[in-house]
Amino acid sequence: MTDMFNLSGKVAIVTGARTGIGQGIAEGLAEAGADIVGAGHAPMPETEAYISGLGRKFVYYDIDLGKQDKIQALVDDTIKTFGRLDILVNNAGIIRRQDVLDFSEENWDDVISMNLKSLFFLSQACARYMKDNGGGKIINIASMLSFQGGIRVVSYTASKSGVTGVTKLMANELAKYNIQVNAIAPGYIATNNTDALIKDPKRSAEILGRIPADRWGKPEDLKGAAVFLASRASDYVSGHVLAVDGGWLAR
Repeated sequence: MTDMFNLSGKVAIVTGARTGIGQGIAEGLAEAGADIVGAGHAPMPETEAYISGLGRKFVYYDIDLGKQDKIQALVDDTIKTFGRLDILVNNAGIIRRQDVLDFSEENWDDVISMNLKSLFFLSQACARYMKDNGGGKIINIASMLSFQGGIRVVSYTASKSGVTGVTKLMANELAKYNIQVNAIAPGYIATNNTDALIKDPKRSAEILGRIPADRWGKPEDLKGAAVFLASRASDYVSGHVLAVDGGWLAR
């Protein structure tokens, strides 16, 4: 059974792997045996040091995922470097907070471009390779706001609702090529993106009061779900959004 979760010999692109959820997922995939390409706008020395310490390979790829001009080059260079590409984790994302009546076009466009547009076109580029090379795994990072409205983050909510739709559509079209497309919907995880909420005593207390696990999540809480969806253990799982939320949605 443990062999079903073994990622030895696999190569994964993980976007936004410098800190937080992306870092936790990249480390988890490497712990299961995968080599990692960390794609983002800033070097990832801590992630690289951890993965290298496991005896796995790590390559940092400098890319602004708010734009789409380097997406194909990222895929091509990964294949040139490692000779293969098996897993894509679309984790990179941004959030902008502003009341809905004042929300700016810039805050809308920036979030949608990174969180949804780049996610789709990177998935497309990877899927084109995977289709001709035996299949692969695409894991998108959704959110609790894929299911709920939230407040003061309208473009983020729109983007993460879109992620669930894109995940299901791509799963429908790509399953016949042995490409499984799924998503993880993290609950409230202590990261840079949630720092403002954690520092707001009222909001933090409200959030914590609804989590049955009685704690904020940690990036390492996503490792198991990511390894499952990246491995042979999930070969018949397609178009699913897996909540890792400490019970938030069940409350």
